[in-house]
Amino acid sequence: MLNLPKSIKMVITDFDGIVTDNCVYIGANGDMARKLNFKDVMAFSLLRKNGFKIGIISGEANSAIEIIAKKFQVEEVHQGIRNKIEVLNSIIAKYNLSDEDFVYIGDDVNDYDSLCRAKYAVTVPGAVEKVKNIQDIQITETKSGEGAFREIVDSILK
Repeated sequence: MLNLPKSIKMVITDFDGIVTDNCVYIGANGDMARKLNFKDVMAFSLLRKNGFKIGIISGEANSAIEIIAKKFQVEEVHQGIRNKIEVLNSIIAKYNLSDEDFVYIGDDVNDYDSLCRAKYAVTVPGAVEKVKNIQDIQITETKSGEGAFREIVDSILK
């Protein structure tokens, strides 16, 4: 079970490999698509209804992020980002967040610095070993794309 405090005001997450199952589906015409689990979609709704700020920092750009961001008025949406720590630091400064105020969720090497920066860092079972070996990182029981993001949100709302 995850241990996240009531002090959290903002949830900042990677997208692929956290909200999705880390797979990309490529159609015959070259269009790419991702599968979303409605448990994870509901997690965005629960965050919004409970007054939390939301941030997405993704290494890739995709329409699924656009849809979620628009539907749930996500405050911070950053796509195609190679240096996530710079974006995370700008969000922290913009919202004047203390270390107690946010959780960062990621699963791969491009999330490593951001996960190390966050006091509350969470990843998924399928994360790369370098991420899973970060000191004090918490790992969901649920796999990515199967409700892992919802597990994190439920832990915050408990």
